[in-house]
Amino acid sequence: MRMRPTLNWVPDGDLPPASSDWGPVADALGRGGVLVLSGAGISTESGIPDYRGEGGSLSRHTPMTYQEFTSDPRARRRYWARSHLGWRVFGRARPNAGHRAVAAFARHGLVSGLITQNVDGLHQAAGSKDVVELHGSLDRVVCLTCGTVGARRELALRLTEANAGFAPVAAGINPDGDADLTDEQVGDFHVVPCTICGGVLKPDVVFFGESVPPQRVEQCREAVRQAASLLVLGSSLTVMSGLRFVRQAADAGKPVLIVNRDPTRGDRHALTRVALPLGQVLTDAADRLGVPVEGTATP
Repeated sequence: MRMRPTLNWVPDGDLPPASSDWGPVADALGRGGVLVLSGAGISTESGIPDYRGEGGSLSRHTPMTYQEFTSDPRARRRYWARSHLGWRVFGRARPNAGHRAVAAFARHGLVSGLITQNVDGLHQAAGSKDVVELHGSLDRVVCLTCGTVGARRELALRLTEANAGFAPVAAGINPDGDADLTDEQVGDFHVVPCTICGGVLKPDVVFFGESVPPQRVEQCREAVRQAASLLVLGSSLTVMSGLRFVRQAADAGKPVLIVNRDPTRGDRHALTRVALPLGQVLTDAADRLGVPVEGTATP
């Protein structure tokens, strides 16, 4: 079954109210065994916008679908032109206090695992280990014909060589690393093929409409089974790829806690949703628990 894009979910008005009390988050972390599920909202403080929050990229940008990418050469040209430009900006993003706090909790044995819906690699850059990248990573590209996986930086060099002088000014950058360009700015951008077989290259990420690999889903389900609680950070949980783990945890009687400024599809399953900035909540919780967060000033 393919994961269909659910781009326009609207709260139905029956969701529990948000809270400004982050105490339950700190309490859960203090007990340990917390599985973290992160979304685009944890990276907004690093300069990468989310999809659905205030000013989110869905107001101006519809993400590429798997079906469009694989069936339409013009769509692939448009995608790679936008992604190539966005990669230059995306690659300069650095971990923020939220990423660093998650890594610190893990080092102190309070976090049992980390599943991220993000493709930006910022959790790893902050020091988190054994991150399950639910939707893949922009650091890699895969050939749809021969299955060869390669480094994005090598593809970036090839694209730069094939498109000398390509330097349009983008209107914005999106959570998937795709820059906002007009068709005129895309122009006749040249897409390069796989160096092994000449096949079509795709970023090693799960597009809207594409299935998350079953073994990856099972790895996440096992992490939920082993966890004492689930902490959702910066995700609207609009797509089923993340929401299913919230439902699994709730069905198993495990506490679900959400930190997200806007309502989520998982709110009805949660003990609480804290509507405060992620960096603030996590660093305050770390301070209460005596967990030092690298890069955070201390009095």
